[in-house]
Amino acid sequence: MRNKIMELANLIKSAKHVVVLTGAGMDTESNIPDFRSENGWWKNIDPRQVASIDTFYENYPLFHEFYSMRLKLLEDCKPHEGHYILAELEEKGLINTILTQNVSRLQAIAGSKKIYELHGNIRTFRCNHCNHPTDPIEYLEKKNCKHCGKKALRPNVTLFGEILPRNAWDQTIIEVEKSDVFIAIGTSLEVSPVNQIPKLSKGKTVYINDEIGEKGYDFDLVVKGKAKKVLRELHNLLKG
Repeated sequence: MRNKIMELANLIKSAKHVVVLTGAGMDTESNIPDFRSENGWWKNIDPRQVASIDTFYENYPLFHEFYSMRLKLLEDCKPHEGHYILAELEEKGLINTILTQNVSRLQAIAGSKKIYELHGNIRTFRCNHCNHPTDPIEYLEKKNCKHCGKKALRPNVTLFGEILPRNAWDQTIIEVEKSDVFIAIGTSLEVSPVNQIPKLSKGKTVYINDEIGEKGYDFDLVVKGKAKKVLRELHNLLKG
């Protein structure tokens, strides 16, 4: 594995524009469950069923309970070493942009500045009816929207059945198309349209994950390992 990480370090050192995409495997090391894996299913329910716009309209109590649970899980979760390493590499100009599928905001909390949250973030809330912003307390207490009076409060996340935030997606395309190194970390690349992102890069593509399966895309470099461990070794090599 070390030889592959060394190859990655050399790619980054010689690159002009490095873009990183992070997925659930990045956050699980901060004790955030991967709800898309069967081991992380909540009440034996597939999250694609409960974290959907259909469930929001058809079974709001279940939707509310699911996201209340997820919000409370974040209370004791903090960025880990890998998050801080990415933020430091960005600050030093070795990484230009970070894209994330995670809704935890941990990468932003770690200090990343140029970050696009493709699936939104679970720490901010709004009314689905009038789009007026609200706060987590209003949501957790099952309040109606103060602005329009509707029972339609929700986290600012992209639900199954919704399109990605337009600005974040447009900027993602711009950033990835001009990348000469694209790195995907801890993502299964199973969710559309994010799974199409690597194909937009005209440069070298790198895949880092603890589980290496069939991704439908041939990466130039594949590193098998947990995000934190790989990033720690990468960081040491870039410092040397």
